[in-house]
Amino acid sequence: MKFRSARAGLLRGDSLTRLPCGKASGRQAEMANVKQEVELKLELPSKAIEAFERSGLLPDEGARAELQAVYFDTPDRQLKAKGYTLRIRRSGNERIQTVKADDGQGGGGLFARAEWEMPVAQDEPVIDTRTPIAAALGEAADMIAPAFHVDVERRTWLIAEGQTEIELVLDIGMVSAGERQAPICEIELESKAGGPAALFSLARQIEALVPVRLGVAAKSERGYRLLADATSSFKAEPVSLKTGNRAEEAFQTIVRACVRHYRLNEGLLLDHYEPLALHQARVAVRRLRSALTLFKPMLAEADVSRFQAELRWLAKLLGEARDLDVLVDRTEPGELQDRIDAARRVAHAKVIDALESQRVCGMMIDIVEWLTLGAGKVAPDAERLRDEPAELFAARQLQRFHRWVVRHGRRMTKLDDERRHEVRKKAKKLRYASEFFAGLFIGTKKERRWHGRYIEALEVLQDDLGALNDLVSTAGLLSKHGLSGDPGAVKGGGSKKKLIAVAAGAHEELADAKPFWC
Repeated sequence: MKFRSARAGLLRGDSLTRLPCGKASGRQAEMANVKQEVELKLELPSKAIEAFERSGLLPDEGARAELQAVYFDTPDRQLKAKGYTLRIRRSGNERIQTVKADDGQGGGGLFARAEWEMPVAQDEPVIDTRTPIAAALGEAADMIAPAFHVDVERRTWLIAEGQTEIELVLDIGMVSAGERQAPICEIELESKAGGPAALFSLARQIEALVPVRLGVAAKSERGYRLLADATSSFKAEPVSLKTGNRAEEAFQTIVRACVRHYRLNEGLLLDHYEPLALHQARVAVRRLRSALTLFKPMLAEADVSRFQAELRWLAKLLGEARDLDVLVDRTEPGELQDRIDAARRVAHAKVIDALESQRVCGMMIDIVEWLTLGAGKVAPDAERLRDEPAELFAARQLQRFHRWVVRHGRRMTKLDDERRHEVRKKAKKLRYASEFFAGLFIGTKKERRWHGRYIEALEVLQDDLGALNDLVSTAGLLSKHGLSGDPGAVKGGGSKKKLIAVAAGAHEELADAKPFWC
């Protein structure tokens, strides 16, 4: 690739004339243009900055700029709730106001967002008809005030090859909200000309030199986190599907949501071990595997097999640590608990070693690259499924999984442990599918009630079968880790017969529940 430094034009626009607060000149008004930003974020460990700078990938020092950005919102965060961010970024005497829109499709590695950008004269936003802010907030626009700051040293290069041009940015700095701070060390690759394939090609070159991870959180999101209470984990967010989506679009949105769910919790784990973060990372991997299963008819078998093998390995590793986290909390204090805790610490260390490996670092980049570039070549029948309305595809898959769980869960009291476990796993996939596809079917209050009752029935069945699984698997789990001891010392047992009866009742409730997709 051919490199050239972007020493000019980091912040675009003519010299500014100072105006009364909140007003823009005629030339500034012309600059309030909407554009589409396509960006790939990579998180870089601070200890790898020097290696990246000396790698030989970058030909010179690049352009340097000190950027100070103020992000604005109302006191009750109405802008955030409506999917917008508003900032004024200053470099020297230049100020650029930027509004970005989040349609719920980004954050899973590749960011594609509409943005409105224009020069302003002061550190106060210009709220008028040239951006969506005035219409979105109405009278609440008068309450907009500074929320947090982002200060970074930015180095920039333009990378050109053939018809493609990529802006490579290295940002090092800090997000600040009151007395709370969070560091920033990230690489941003933005397509200026050409398609997204070039972004991933460059990302692969960087990945070969330094340990980068897929970035899923914008700087604004990090700032909003500092305004909220500290969290020990991130739960799955609602998937933003809309009536009119094609099945292929639904698949892309769901997978990106799963990737984001995983990466947010992986980041917490790498900062410091949190049992709840590990649990949610494991849930994210299971959801991602379920998505690949749900959409398998429209995917290439080789692609599904490749990703399922890697995700199965990661899920097993996370599952072993999670099982011990749960087991130590269920065990009475004493020698057995001490030995379980020692085994748990070993499992934790294995998890962190794996998360820091190139195998895991590259896994999510692999998935997002595959997804972004079309999710592989498939046969004509699979192509037709991709073009099918998402509602039709979703209803068919939901019905298929629902029928399986209802049919195979009958006569629950007669099933052996292995078959009950299979019902539990399939019910879990059905629940994930019901959450993935909810946006396609729950437009009215009545539909939301149907969906809520169906999810509640699934949750009760999962909980009951989970308690039963814990009971029957405790002895095997102790044996697997070489932990001799009395399984009766582990709390949360109970009568197997009673648990089976409760699970059978929960299954009947699910079988009688009205499917929300019909």
